[in-house]
Amino acid sequence: MFSIRKSSTELNNASEPRWHFPSALSPEAHAEWGWYKILEYMGLHEILPPGSGKNRAKLRKDIEEYHTAYAIEFDDADIDTFIARRPNGLAFDNEEKLCVLMEYTRAMDTNKNWAEKKEQEENDRYSSLLGFINHLISHREKSGWKASQINFTRGVRGSLHTNQFLTRLESLGVKKGNTREAIRNRTVQKTVSMSDMILKFFFIALNSKTDWTLQNVPTEIVNKNMERFNLHLQPPRLLPDRAVEPKARGSANKNKSHTHLCI
Repeated sequence: MFSIRKSSTELNNASEPRWHFPSALSPEAHAEWGWYKILEYMGLHEILPPGSGKNRAKLRKDIEEYHTAYAIEFDDADIDTFIARRPNGLAFDNEEKLCVLMEYTRAMDTNKNWAEKKEQEENDRYSSLLGFINHLISHREKSGWKASQINFTRGVRGSLHTNQFLTRLESLGVKKGNTREAIRNRTVQKTVSMSDMILKFFFIALNSKTDWTLQNVPTEIVNKNMERFNLHLQPPRLLPDRAVEPKARGSANKNKSHTHLCI
């Protein structure tokens, strides 16, 4: 997300950066905004002094009124879930009064329509929240804000819809083509690296005797359970011992094994 913030160079009519990304603090630091802060930023919810749960009570009342207005069934647990849900990132265009909820998701990219399916899941997940924001906007005089959502979806094996990905970067002010391509490449590389790390820990969990491992599962069984995802663990490869002086050797060396993960 910080790469987008740093590379978003589009200017507004005041010759200032058009887009503001409050969640992206630095390459290492990221802060997800709750609904109190999002609505306050847009002038849709006044943050009251802390104490007595007044802020939460007011937000709950607004959410309940929204559900009632559109005949949406709900209970207390639904409201709590509604309030607790936070987008991965945010982008604000203060001049045009645009609020964009940003979602970064990974999905198993084995099926042909994996990206469309995950995209729909994320849209469904935040549709009621966008509906709530736009409901408040329509009932607040001189608000002028508009809320939408942008998803950045990639597969765990590094797949993504290139044109869609690059177009969405451009819509958030990343205007240089080579910069968009660099962000895409880094995204794919980090995704594959993360998948490789997860597989390594998965192999360790299944093939080592630790307190949290129930049993030692042979590689053949592991591969059988993962073959539908086209993920395989190669059997350990024995490496020859290095030449060692007799005094330094002590007891006989054991062959070291190296496990390789294939995607």
